[in-house]
Amino acid sequence: MAGPPRAVAVLRHAVRGGLRASDRPVLAACSGGADSVALAAALAFEAASAGVRVAGITVDHGLQPGSAERAERTADLLRGLGLDPVLVRRVAVGADGGPEGAARAARHSALAAAAVQLDARVALAHTLDDQAETVLLGLGRGSGPRSVAGMVAERTAGGVPWWRPLLGVRRATTRQACADQGLPVWDDPWNSDPAYTRARLRGEVLPLMEEVLGGGVAAALARTADLLREDLDALDALAAAELGRLAGADGLPARELTALPAAVRRRVLRAWLHGAGVPDLQAVHLAAVDALLTRWRGQGRVDLPGGAGALRTSGRLMLSPPEARGPRPGNAPDTREESSP
Repeated sequence: MAGPPRAVAVLRHAVRGGLRASDRPVLAACSGGADSVALAAALAFEAASAGVRVAGITVDHGLQPGSAERAERTADLLRGLGLDPVLVRRVAVGADGGPEGAARAARHSALAAAAVQLDARVALAHTLDDQAETVLLGLGRGSGPRSVAGMVAERTAGGVPWWRPLLGVRRATTRQACADQGLPVWDDPWNSDPAYTRARLRGEVLPLMEEVLGGGVAAALARTADLLREDLDALDALAAAELGRLAGADGLPARELTALPAAVRRRVLRAWLHGAGVPDLQAVHLAAVDALLTRWRGQGRVDLPGGAGALRTSGRLMLSPPEARGPRPGNAPDTREESSP
């Protein structure tokens, strides 16, 4: 008896191990595009033998004409594949982070809420091509090694497990799998609109790199992300151990912290500040706190997001809470916050 077409077999194999690794329900996020439809079909096929319930969800961002009708068609497709239950969530997209970032944030929030409701892990259809684009974006923006390390196959955030089983699968394979099974797909015009950075990477930059470098670029970028992630995870583990060794109720010892390699020391500082509840920590804040150790000249308090501050005193690095902040010597108090409406 002949087996399934090759592309279909690749998708089913990609989800099989992860699906059987837990008996927790899976919530398949589906936009109606080829990647997420192919993922939903593979999960639906493997669900019975894995003994795992697979539900589906599609998010209507309300940003394009006919989005509500399209979401209902996608939901019907998921029901036809056997996913149960199938949810449709309409979200309000804000303005922060631009159109792409705002839509992603709204979608993420809706997926997380549904996952909590169903006690499920969320399956996302990011492919190897998406991974390559993410690595290029991280490189181009200079946003640090963790962004260049790309997406991970499994992670838990906010108590919700997020699962990306297709990170080793090419986008062309998902499209072929849909064609082989006669599954309708929707091509989002945003994905080819040159007004969006990721669309230009997809349509212009990566094809040019493939041509110039002789092919295999997307796979090489994804492989680079995997290798870098191993190194970063090792550094994070070292930093966590150092933080546990050094941290006390009265802060961190400046001399011992300064002696650490920069890559470890900065991770210790970042984890320490995050653990203290400092929000929205940026590279500029971290560099200023690090300067209290490596370029110590008796400088004063470093102001941090949320109103807290870092300072070096009696050989230790300490945090002062927001309420401890006062006017600097020689300066008049700044009352702008108190007089704002």
